[in-house]
Amino acid sequence: MKLTKLDHACVRLEKNGKVLVIDPGTFSKGPVLDGADAVLITHQHFDHVDVEKLKAASPDLAIWTCEGVAAELTEVPGKVQVVRHGDGFETAGFGVKVFGEWHAKNHPDMSIVQNVGFLLDDELFYPGDALTVPDVEVSTLLVPTGAPWLKLMEMVEYLRTIRPARAYSTHDALYSEIGLALVDNWLRMEAEKQGADIRRLAVGESTTLS
Repeated sequence: MKLTKLDHACVRLEKNGKVLVIDPGTFSKGPVLDGADAVLITHQHFDHVDVEKLKAASPDLAIWTCEGVAAELTEVPGKVQVVRHGDGFETAGFGVKVFGEWHAKNHPDMSIVQNVGFLLDDELFYPGDALTVPDVEVSTLLVPTGAPWLKLMEMVEYLRTIRPARAYSTHDALYSEIGLALVDNWLRMEAEKQGADIRRLAVGESTTLS
């Protein structure tokens, strides 16, 4: 499985000639859906789903998401399928399991929206905007590192609870270059403490997962 970090909260996964994209939001620049066979969307916030991108995508695109997002995709040509916590399915050659139900608490005046996390091939877990702890072992974690709903302490505690062999930063477009350097340092400290591969991939950088 090849993992490529795209802008902010978007990642691209490739395996056996198939392509799956997670959370192609409005911060994700360029043709992020080119060649995609399937898309997973964790929740309805604009930095995770760009409806216009999906409207312009192939009608053969398979889209898997929660009910709240699906309600906003009625004009999208791709096939939209609703999933919930506890579901399992296969798409684009990947086995996917669904964990979680709700977005982390954010602004006091904002309602809490649905949020589902995705575990791919029992290897890679993408929690969306939540610190969901699946009741299974997670080898590779995409860990949110910067958000209005997130504290540094919570991010570190999440890594120590999951204890993945590998963890890579996501949700990090809100940082300046100075902020990204801080993220790099925090992740490096935790990597040394846990003896794990914990770091930030640059936009466009790829890594291969076993």
